[in-house]
Amino acid sequence: MADPCSFVFPDSASGPRNAALTASRWASFLFVKTMMTNYLISFPSAAMNVPDDQLQEVGRAAAAVIDEAKAAGVFVFAGGINEALRPALVSSDGKLAQGGYAWAPALDGGFTVLALPSYDDAVAWAARLAKACRCDQELRAFQFDLRV
Repeated sequence: MADPCSFVFPDSASGPRNAALTASRWASFLFVKTMMTNYLISFPSAAMNVPDDQLQEVGRAAAAVIDEAKAAGVFVFAGGINEALRPALVSSDGKLAQGGYAWAPALDGGFTVLALPSYDDAVAWAARLAKACRCDQELRAFQFDLRV
């Protein structure tokens, strides 16, 4: 008999993939999905006005905050846009054009995504990153998506 708490995740590329979850794993999955929100904490490159001789210190401070986020189990992703490479615009038929949308502002700087239980927690982490990076951070919340 099938587990009544099993769940199959759709995978549009290869059809359904059976990822049956036991009742306890399903409960954990729902808890994380209902109690945590992914937050984007970011800054544009122009916001970071740090003298060249202090960049390594800022890098170490930012890495320490990321290490703390990993230790706390809230880290999802972090990185900086490689500004040496131009963006590419890919159409639905796969055609490639160099450069992004001409009307949009450039996307650059640093980005961190953390899974946090509250907006207040996100503000606290953004403040830690602002202190480490020596510049204000923008904070945005991702919309909830059960399919992930």
